[in-house]
Amino acid sequence: MTAAAEEVRAALDYEFLPGTVHLVDLEGTLNVKKSESGDVILHPQPTTNVNDPLRWSKKKRAFQFGLVWFWAFMLALSLNFMGPLFVTWIGEWNSNFQMMGVSVAFGFLFLGLGVLFVQPTGLKLGKQFCYNAGTIIIIVGCIIGSFSTNIGYLLVFKVLAGISAAPVDTLVEITSTDLFFQHERSTAFSSLILALYAGSFLGPVACGYIADNMHWSWCYYIQIIIYVPLLIIQIFWMEDTTFRRDEHAEEALEEGILSQIKSINSGPNADEAGEAKETKEIAEVEVESADNSSHSSQVPYTWGHKRKWIHTEQNDVRSWFCIFLRPFYLITFPAVVWGGFIYGFQMFWLSLLVNTQGLIYESPPYNFSVQSVGVTNVAVFVGNVVGMFYGGQFVDWLTIKMARRNHGILEPEHRLQAMLVPTVINAAGILAYGLGSHYQEHWAISVIIGQGFMGFAMSSSGSICLVYAVECYEKLASESLVLMLFIRNMIGMGFTFAISPWITAQGLMGSTWVMFGLSVAINGSYLCFTQWGKDCRRWTRAKYEKISNPLYGEYFKKTN
Repeated sequence: MTAAAEEVRAALDYEFLPGTVHLVDLEGTLNVKKSESGDVILHPQPTTNVNDPLRWSKKKRAFQFGLVWFWAFMLALSLNFMGPLFVTWIGEWNSNFQMMGVSVAFGFLFLGLGVLFVQPTGLKLGKQFCYNAGTIIIIVGCIIGSFSTNIGYLLVFKVLAGISAAPVDTLVEITSTDLFFQHERSTAFSSLILALYAGSFLGPVACGYIADNMHWSWCYYIQIIIYVPLLIIQIFWMEDTTFRRDEHAEEALEEGILSQIKSINSGPNADEAGEAKETKEIAEVEVESADNSSHSSQVPYTWGHKRKWIHTEQNDVRSWFCIFLRPFYLITFPAVVWGGFIYGFQMFWLSLLVNTQGLIYESPPYNFSVQSVGVTNVAVFVGNVVGMFYGGQFVDWLTIKMARRNHGILEPEHRLQAMLVPTVINAAGILAYGLGSHYQEHWAISVIIGQGFMGFAMSSSGSICLVYAVECYEKLASESLVLMLFIRNMIGMGFTFAISPWITAQGLMGSTWVMFGLSVAINGSYLCFTQWGKDCRRWTRAKYEKISNPLYGEYFKKTN
């Protein structure tokens, strides 16, 4: 048997579970839409509808993604910029570090609750509406924050900032799936996670500079100066990316690919060749039907239509309440819950830095100024950037490479092979940050090594776990993201409430060793999914097919 025949036999005998797809056309013979490289199969397949975002030019897709990226960056900045001001506010408002920690927890609380309400609203009214509304809410929050005279004002600002930033934790990821194909997904997700962490860590840098040269209220004023023109740009140039795809398109695509493989490699005699030709034609029809179904309109949207805040022509046909409930049905899906916990524990390290930087670096022996405390976040940002390339472009490259080795077939677990590096790096970073500060070593130990390593791991591991869970249950991508990000924010909120009393009771060294152990155990749990992840998808297949029915959960809407 030839090598090509062996590849064909392996593909035909392969068990296709949820998340398993043909990603690479090894022989270059399949009649499907492929990437510019010519062998990577596009998932999902672009439709013939002129308004399909996947049919937009690369330049237009990049521009729209760039708008969303910068919006997410700014909202993350607004939620986390105030770390260097904690000592100043404690003195002015007669408060303490524990209350500052409570304010941070308030932000995570309303961020997590906001995710639950924003996602169904965005799917019903359009993502563009949520982005515009979020910008308006944060402008109001910044106005209130600029007049702060006590901790109550800060809590109100945190509530509004959490609500306005909620789309950062659900809709921006869904927007990326609207604009990019599966083989580009790690790159898109890692870019968005970089926006989140870049805002979280560069915000304090800017805040420190501003507070050292002007009154701290200018930290709010400057944000308003940025948000107002951003809102104008959103109104006139941002487009909604919501597009309703055929729920059976992926199944039809896989069936078409398998039919083509059979036809192309059927026997050499005339009868078999004729049968092969017929089978191939059937396969092409199947793929084409997946391409065209439910997309009868071929009229491009007008400029005025694109400027509307509310878009319902491509919205989710389910009721708002059904969309609200559906993420909780996934609580028994191991990959989704695991993804939420992995991403949630990255909030441990983010919260650790936000709540302890001022306490550590403004005290002896470092005695940093507010500005210098903010600058320490540059190390985290540099780590985030490196982690973005690792968790994004590198993981996408690795996935395609492993799919080629696996007869052109992608398994979601292929991405998890990249988790080893952030697992080791994050644990090392926690030790360098905590123990370096405890033993009062040179600041470079805790800043460059500690914060830099943690920044790398937060950025890369977050992307890997999110993409893994989404690919395991493709038709429940939005529900998976909501549940994972809700879990993440609840973990972040709980840890933020506990961090100050914990460090006070156990000391920096004791709490560092506990977090080191948690880091190794939690991040290292990826080994369980590399071993049994496919079994978990097999066990949940029936429930996945049941829940992925769009009408599942429509308890209060009459259906035909």
